[in-house]
Amino acid sequence: MTDSPAIQHNRPLPRVIAVANQKGGVGKTTTSVNLSACLAELGFRTLLIDLDPQGNASSGVGIETRGIETSIYDVLLNDVAIGDCVEPANVKNLFVVPANLDLAGAEIELVNEMAREHRLKRAIDQELDEYDFVIIDCPPSLGLLTVNALVAAREVLVPIQCEYYALEGLGQLLRNVDKVKKNLNPTLEVSTILCVMYDARTQLSAEVVKQVREHFGDKVCATIIPRNVRLSEAPSHHQPINVYDPSSKGSISYRLVAKEVAGGTSPRTR
Repeated sequence: MTDSPAIQHNRPLPRVIAVANQKGGVGKTTTSVNLSACLAELGFRTLLIDLDPQGNASSGVGIETRGIETSIYDVLLNDVAIGDCVEPANVKNLFVVPANLDLAGAEIELVNEMAREHRLKRAIDQELDEYDFVIIDCPPSLGLLTVNALVAAREVLVPIQCEYYALEGLGQLLRNVDKVKKNLNPTLEVSTILCVMYDARTQLSAEVVKQVREHFGDKVCATIIPRNVRLSEAPSHHQPINVYDPSSKGSISYRLVAKEVAGGTSPRTR
């Protein structure tokens, strides 16, 4: 852990955050699920949008994706309203727009659609008054699904694993964020960098965190997510970590991250 100052977010609610990194296995879904669940635990009405065809964010909060009638695919391709796809998760205040394997073909199908980059934003904008936070779990690519997330979002949260080559490929993500900002979404910014998979037993993890802080300064969360067996086990039980093992190091860490992300904001009264 570190004593770096917490990130201060004074943006008005609702906040739309894309969790993105084109590298696979860097903790995007783990962060999307557990950040969402911990924000919900703080009382924020939170919508988790699963934009990965694997549907792991959906199953990670107890949604059985094989039985759903409508999904994020229908929102993007069939103009179905997000409100018609929302499923309640196994955490109070947390709701999910699930994904399933139908989404695998969406990259190709979106190519011929009008305003293809704006389809998710248009759908989210119709639901903003319902939520305090919208968290978008992006796929491990920089294709049209991720572009839709970046156009819809106001902020990007980037998980970076505390391992060798941690910053590899990150430059391409930042360039794409900059392109989207210039051409499609002028309000977009990388607001948060989160160091994950930290192993206190290795010097390498400490060196990576130091390097990330040197690169990104106060955008880096003060809280670091440790490697934690309970965090790895939770998805197989279809529960976020604050439900599966509330006292684990992983749960404590994601609760702290949620407080950092929320900053000085409070849940809106309804």
